[in-house]
Amino acid sequence: MEKTSFETLLDRYNVFFLDSYGVIKNHGGLIEGMDRTIQRIIDLGKRYVVLTNDASRNQEQLAESYHKLGLYNVKPEDFVSSGMMAKNFLQAKIKQGIVTYLGTDNASLYISEAGREAVSISKLQPENYHEVSAMVFLDDEGFDWNIDINKTLNLLRFHNIPVIVANTDMIYPKSNREINMAAGSVSRLLENILGRSFIKFGKPDSQMFMYGFDIVNKYQITAKSDILMVGDTLHTDILGGNKFGLATALALTGNTSETEAAFLIRSSNIIPDYLCDSAGIG
Repeated sequence: MEKTSFETLLDRYNVFFLDSYGVIKNHGGLIEGMDRTIQRIIDLGKRYVVLTNDASRNQEQLAESYHKLGLYNVKPEDFVSSGMMAKNFLQAKIKQGIVTYLGTDNASLYISEAGREAVSISKLQPENYHEVSAMVFLDDEGFDWNIDINKTLNLLRFHNIPVIVANTDMIYPKSNREINMAAGSVSRLLENILGRSFIKFGKPDSQMFMYGFDIVNKYQITAKSDILMVGDTLHTDILGGNKFGLATALALTGNTSETEAAFLIRSSNIIPDYLCDSAGIG
């Protein structure tokens, strides 16, 4: 697959669904040229929505994190996160009891905003397990990986409660040479041990794409053919965009490196429409 300059794609589409980590920013901060990309989209009178599997912060906190990187024109309503999808589920389906979680205190805001009592698994006592009405995997930080994952395992062994995975990412790049396990890896481990299937939100599932699609259609009628999904991961961003019927562009600035892109595309049969060195422009 030949590479395409992302700048040429700005003229072909009217709406851009952008992944966050690996497309707009990475471990080093803002990816070079992404400030110009965002500004160009705005100047052209087009729209963008950031679709992120980050369930560690609410929309206001996500926008603030971008402001700290110098992207001051990014607003809270520009974000659609997997945490938002989990919040909507909790509001609709969980009417009482404690909702316990793996993640940071910031991440638990999604539970509180849903009007439910949030208690971290690290603070939950075994004698209170019967009061728990749902369990949420929110983030890969904020808990003891040994003690609290084992507590989660024992809670779920004997309590048949809904388990929501708000961040389905398996890994994220820590540096150019290292990756870390993400919350999706922990949930997958416990699914295998327990022989259960959890409720999953985030890419590649369709809820976030539909939510983003509804957002842009509030402002102007937009066909799926007018939207480009830009991501750095085949199994979440590109697969999800393909399944939703969008054109997709794989950016080589995150989970997928240039040296492995061709092999991963061929072996997974997840095929983006475009391959770009970066979504940043000069």
